[in-house]
Order: sequence, then C-alpha cells, then structure tokens
Amino acid sequence: MVCRDQLKRIGTALALILLCSAWIFPPEQKPDCDIHGGPCTKTAGNSAVTLEISPRPVKHMQELLFSVTVKPCASLPDNLLLDLSMPGMEMGKNQVRLVRKGNCLYQGKGLIVKCMSGRKLWKATLLSEKLNNPAFTFDVRD
Repeated sequence: MVCRDQLKRIGTALALILLCSAWIFPPEQKPDCDIHGGPCTKTAGNSAVTLEISPRPVKHMQELLFSVTVKPCASLPDNLLLDLSMPGMEMGKNQVRLVRKGNCLYQGKGLIVKCMSGRKLWKATLLSEKLNNPAFTFDVRD
C-alpha cells in the first residue's frame, strides 16, 4: 500500500514537471515568412495582407521601413499599428505607427532590437480587429 502511494505521488510529480517544462520551455516556433526574400502575404478575412520590410536583409538595430498593403482596404482607418514582439519572450512594447500612403499601402519606420539571448525569431502583428490581427513570424539577421 505504501509503495503504491509513493508511486502515485511520483507519477503526479512527473506529470507536473512535464507540464511545467512545456510552459517554461515552449516548443520552438518556426518562421512562416522569408522576409529577406521579399514580401509575405496572408489572408485575413476577406482581405489579403502583405508585409514588406526594407532594407533587406532585415537586421537588428537599424532603422527599417515597414510596408503593409491590405486589399481591399476601404473600411480601414488612415493609421494602423504594427506590433513587434518576440514569441515566447517579453521584450517590452515595440509598435510601429503605419500611415496610409494611398492605394491601400501603409508605411512606418521602426527598429527591431537585438535580444541578448541571441534569439532571432520575431513576430509582426497588424493590430486590426477588422482583419483579425494577422501575424507574420520571421528571422532577423545580425
């Protein structure tokens, strides 16, 4: 009986360790966009959202031009926000204000900071409830 209770506790402890390690060390996410090769497009509701970052290759710690094209865009405001984050790591708030330049093109300048951990995977999320907040993940080069 004592042995069975100990095994049960060990099993419970192992299950908790596995759950916690999955939370602390989430599975590594892969980029879904080769931003260095050119623009990336995603479908968001009834719209196509295209992200382009220049200059290429996209590097840390340099001023970048973020261009987002949304087609159709008739119901969107003149300004949008692009949220830059690092999946699985808190990097602080980093948002780029995108201004409509015409013909469904929005542009703004911003910076991607270098992570001290050496990780290079970033996510750009277009903050728009009408478009369901489409996100692009990509690697940044040194």
